[in-house]
Amino acid sequence: MNEPAGQTVDSFTDRFGALRWLAVAAIVIGFDQWTKLLIIENFAEFDSVVLLPVLEFMRLHNEGAAFSFLAGASGWQRWLFIVLGIGVSIGIAVWLYKLPARGQSLLAAALSLVMGGALGNVIDRVRFGYVVDFIRVHYEQWYFPAFNIADSAITVGAALLILDSLLYAKSGAGS
Repeated sequence: MNEPAGQTVDSFTDRFGALRWLAVAAIVIGFDQWTKLLIIENFAEFDSVVLLPVLEFMRLHNEGAAFSFLAGASGWQRWLFIVLGIGVSIGIAVWLYKLPARGQSLLAAALSLVMGGALGNVIDRVRFGYVVDFIRVHYEQWYFPAFNIADSAITVGAALLILDSLLYAKSGAGS
């Protein structure tokens, strides 16, 4: 195989490098679905248990998106969010496949977390017609919207995408 001067290619890593990042997404999906199963088996909707003065588990059903966006719509939003989640995940899988095998770990980790979270919530929407949320953070009368492991993975992944963009711009690679 002819390679440009100064470049070496590990064909296994190049060909299957994305698989390790897809495995990260699969782990996120598995952990998300396992925690939701525990909640479904042990809590009726609106049942809760206080873990700390600022943290509780409460089973909630979210028919909308983040922060219950479109939760009051007539049902069409379920299919919109399923299509969006699958579409974003396919796009991320292609992006991961096209990333260089080395040197893009932060970006790949970020994409994997977003993909795993998106598909975790898609599974809920397909199975139940809503997403199971159960983590509630609050202080006195202030409550942050309930969320789940998939939402956390999406949030951390988005933060890592921003960090990767900032590091990329700072390195001068963006100019």
